Amino acid sequence: MKKLGKTPTRRDPGPPSLADIPFRKLVQLDEELRAFPMQRYAGEHQPEASRANISPGDTLPGHSKAASAAEVTATEPAPADPRICSGFEHTERKAKVSMRLVASLLGGVLLIASAAWSRAGEWIDVGDDASLRQALSAAGPGTRIRIAPGEYRPGIHVRGLQGTPEEPIVIEGADPHDPPRFHGGSTGWQLSDCAHVTLRHLAVSGQSQNGINIDDGGTYDTPSRHLRLEHLHVSRVGPRGNRDGIKLSGVVDFVICECTIEGWGGQAIDMVGCHRGLIERCRFVGRDGFSQGAGPQAKGGSSEIVIRQCLFLDAGQRAINIGGSTGLAYFRPQGAPYEARDITVEGCQFVGSTAPLAFVGVDGATVRYNTIYRPERWVLRILQETTEPGFVACRHGVFERNLIVYRRDQISTVVNIGPHTAAETFRFADNFWFCEDRPAASRPELPAAEAGGVYGIDPQLEAPAQHRLRPRNPQAAGYGAHAWPDS
Repeated sequence: MKKLGKTPTRRDPGPPSLADIPFRKLVQLDEELRAFPMQRYAGEHQPEASRANISPGDTLPGHSKAASAAEVTATEPAPADPRICSGFEHTERKAKVSMRLVASLLGGVLLIASAAWSRAGEWIDVGDDASLRQALSAAGPGTRIRIAPGEYRPGIHVRGLQGTPEEPIVIEGADPHDPPRFHGGSTGWQLSDCAHVTLRHLAVSGQSQNGINIDDGGTYDTPSRHLRLEHLHVSRVGPRGNRDGIKLSGVVDFVICECTIEGWGGQAIDMVGCHRGLIERCRFVGRDGFSQGAGPQAKGGSSEIVIRQCLFLDAGQRAINIGGSTGLAYFRPQGAPYEARDITVEGCQFVGSTAPLAFVGVDGATVRYNTIYRPERWVLRILQETTEPGFVACRHGVFERNLIVYRRDQISTVVNIGPHTAAETFRFADNFWFCEDRPAASRPELPAAEAGGVYGIDPQLEAPAQHRLRPRNPQAAGYGAHAWPDS
């Protein structure tokens, strides 16, 4: 690749690919194309109608105020799949572009979309630290910054970066197979009080505090919002203590898709007071020498978070911590009587971990269609770590349609229940349990009676040593990650 100078190179975007065009624009073009023959040939005009877990990056109200324009300050890999990730829709409907539209676009109508895209923003190619920071400071709606492969200085802190729904700001590695690398320092990237921003195809490693930190700048009434993290590789952060791969504080309407996090101190993804988020098709891989307290953690009043189709390989003491322990000043919203609510874990696969799942100070969470293989001490935990007056006891968890393979020489207690919980409110239904070393002892002791469980039948997993956990036994076909309806 050509070496770029210190001044950002502004380029004509040229015709975009289908993946570059927002779906809403594709739908609009499709409608226009359908109407066009009628308008032209018929001559008709149609009118347009934590307390103990406070991490670096946590901020209190008023401690930091985001500027109105973007400000950039400097304080300090595995090949990625180049596909664009899916969006987050609570209705769980899948958008489909008609073949008529694709054919029309390929036939020449793409030129119209190209002109529209060119008007919407510009592509800026950068190849060194100075030009990257200059491009970030000047970025506005529709800007797309493409970072050439190579080594870059970490410690990038961007405040007030504001895209729009129609014209998001995109910051990406120019080559998905050779992402730019940000190694060392205390934090790799930090975005504060930002909106409608996509960060993708970057490699961040070796930070002493957080790999990537996204927050609301301490202004709880203006969260960072509509953010997408795609195809990021975050590794070797910490290595010990409450040091996170990705730290989110006061972030709403976000997607983390097809990212890999390997080796961290505290949490792989720590969410404090975050809402309406999707973590999808990510890999969480524990490494020797890192404390790895938890994989994804949602706490501090977090709600409406979905963790879907992810792979967890020895991903810490609690591979997923639904809830946690947060200092009261850090809750978003203030006064929330729970650590987490309305959290869903579905279609995931777990190998190892002290406990793959923990419900901690939760007021409602669902764990369904997951495959759990050889946990080290417990299958799940029900705990209460925040006990201030007014807090609800951990309650209303749902555990259903999961496939669990475990060993009694590793696990004596399947569900660990702590004090001050309402474990009896949990619901267990239609799970497939198999104890490898004692099949007759497969039926677990649960805090509430299970309806429709299956016990003691070998699911005949395909190749567990290679992390291929699809059951070959037809009796197990309706359980676990491979049976999740949208898998």
